Order: sequence, then structure tokens, then C-alpha cells
Amino acid sequence: MSHVIAIANQKGGVGKTTTVVNFAAMLASKKKTVLVIDLDPQANATSGLGVEPKDGISLYPALMGTKAIDEVILGTVIENVNIIPSEVNLAGAEIEIARMENHLQGLTRILDPIKEAKIFDYIIVDCPPSLGILMSNALAAADSVIIPMQCEYYAMEGLSVITQLIERLRNSGANTRLTLEGILMTMYNKTRLADEVITQVREHYADAVYETVIPRSVRAGEAPSYGLPVVVYAPSSTVAVGYSEFAKEFLKRQKAKETIANASDAPLENSIAPTIA
Repeated sequence: MSHVIAIANQKGGVGKTTTVVNFAAMLASKKKTVLVIDLDPQANATSGLGVEPKDGISLYPALMGTKAIDEVILGTVIENVNIIPSEVNLAGAEIEIARMENHLQGLTRILDPIKEAKIFDYIIVDCPPSLGILMSNALAAADSVIIPMQCEYYAMEGLSVITQLIERLRNSGANTRLTLEGILMTMYNKTRLADEVITQVREHYADAVYETVIPRSVRAGEAPSYGLPVVVYAPSSTVAVGYSEFAKEFLKRQKAKETIANASDAPLENSIAPTIA
């Protein structure tokens, strides 16, 4: 079954969409099949993967029931990466979805058949920078959440908000399986302040924080204008190397989790010799 990961932070400008497109590209380079869902009406993940936004081609008609999900899945410039693009009309979905019955489960309902079909190894959702209906739908449908966080003090306040939301969704029963996949420190400049922020986040969240830190780079800002992830546009740049290392660390963690899960599912051998009557 596909693993659904929401890339979420209600604070804008933290490298969320940059993380989505480059993470997807690096997973694809590791022979994983990926579906990106652009839930941000600004459509930056869409254009960042070389796809032009078009009216009627987004999650919006699928949520409204006017199109099947497979009608809005498009290919991208990256092999093994497909996308459900975004469009401006998606902004209006907040109001319409709120009127629907079980409004938090709209995305879950749409994605369940795709997950069960095992077409994609990973489904990565680029959440909008807000705590509205679209983000709530993404978190209700996700198996786990990756939180990109800029290495600044103000970003720490936003981190507690999003982690509390994850906890509320889990405890309310809206998504009991939802876990914090990890916190990715982004847009790092080598300063004392940035190092202090990273230290504090690691002290509070421990192993949830990835070892990889994504540096700030001009190349990351240039790449979207060419419709490419920076790992393709400038693969030797420091930011591209950072995302490459992040993907390796993510997959290593996934493998470790699978090993633990398989071990826990294995039948226990009786360590005591049976008594013969």
C-alpha cells in the first residue's frame, strides 16, 4: 500500500514546496514511484515540476465529484514522478468542502483506491501554509507528516502549533495512524543563531529531527523558473546535495521501521523446552 506523507507547516517561506519537489525527485532517483499532490492554490509545486496549471485539472473537481481521480493525474519532467496539479480554483474548495458531510475525510476517500492499488510507493502532499480545511484533509489522509522548519526562532513557535494539530487529529479519531515522520531543518545559514535553534529543536524533539540540514542557496530560488527541482537543475549545489542526503536518511529510517515491524509480526519461539508428561 502507498505511504502518504504530508509536507506541512502553517508558516510560509520555510522551504516546504522546495522540499516536496526535491524529495520527490530524489525518491524517484532511488527507483521509487511517487505521486505529488499540490494542495496549495499558489501551484508552486506544480510549476516546480514543469507542469503548467490548468483550469479543471487539480484535486478540486475530484473532491467535488465531477472528475475521477485518474483524470487529474499528470506526468512531470521527472521520470517516476506524477502529480495532481493545483489551480487557483482550489482556493474556493475550502468553503465548499466545509459544507460536505465528513468534510475532513474528502481526500482520504479519494486516495484510498490509489493506495490499495499500490501504483505509487509514496504519495507526497504539499499542504497550503494555513490551518484550514485543505491542510486538515491532508493530515486526515496522511500516514505521517514531515515538517520543514526554517532555522529561525519565530519558526519554533509555528512548530509547536503543527505538532499540537497532529496530536489533536490523532486523539480525536480523525486519523489515529498519523505520526510525525520527522522535522527537517531548512534554509540554514552558518550563524550562531541558526545553530542555537537547531540545538533547541533537537533537545525538545530528539530523534524526530533529521540529521540532515538543508542549507540556504540561491540555486534553490533559480530552479523553479526553469520548471525543475534544484537536484536536477544544479545537482552539485550544496542545497541539492542536502536533499540527496535527506532522501537517503529518510529511506534508511523507513528500512529500519520495516525491520522492526517485521520482527514484531514474526511468531515468538518458545525459549522453554516443552515438558514431556
